[in-house]
Amino acid sequence: MIEVKLFKERTSSRANSLSFDYFPLKMKLQTPQASARLTYRPILKSDFESWLPLFDKEEVAIFIGLDQDLSKRALCEKWFEKVFERYDKELGGMNALIEKETGTLVGQCGLLIQDIEGQQMLEVGYSILPKYWGKGYATEAAQAHRNHAFDHHLAEELVSVVHVDNVKSAKVAKNNGMSIAKSMTYSDGMPINLFRITKEAYLNL
Repeated sequence: MIEVKLFKERTSSRANSLSFDYFPLKMKLQTPQASARLTYRPILKSDFESWLPLFDKEEVAIFIGLDQDLSKRALCEKWFEKVFERYDKELGGMNALIEKETGTLVGQCGLLIQDIEGQQMLEVGYSILPKYWGKGYATEAAQAHRNHAFDHHLAEELVSVVHVDNVKSAKVAKNNGMSIAKSMTYSDGMPINLFRITKEAYLNL
């Protein structure tokens, strides 16, 4: 059974806190059915070494709001800490993207409860290992998670939070039927474009 409650206005005085301890709404990890080239499963601690190459690209730390002066291993540790904290606190989470043909981990994608200006929204988040950029895996995974969210009535709208300079991720959001709802400064000071698609728009794709 899917358990989810979303889009309730936050009343906590800690509205600007980044701590997951102050998120009143919960959603267990959502894992879509396999798509054309990918299968999906929860992230495992054993995926750590395979995920390290994400941070070979210096811009990745900037685009996800982490300190670019940290080592690759420290950045990956912070990523995994957040992944498992989301699992533990039922705030959605990332799935591993497994290439059917090879069984290889190629990326991560998931439905994430996010705090956007004091309101909780459901985000489609995605990252692909650099070796697999340009193959359409991010779009395939993002669409699978979008379809899962709307088809299972998890939300009436979905968003993607994209750094203003992240052209590749913006293209994926557009391929996912989204358009820019607003440009803003995110809670960590990162300049972003907030992409959005409503369920009504999804049904008319």
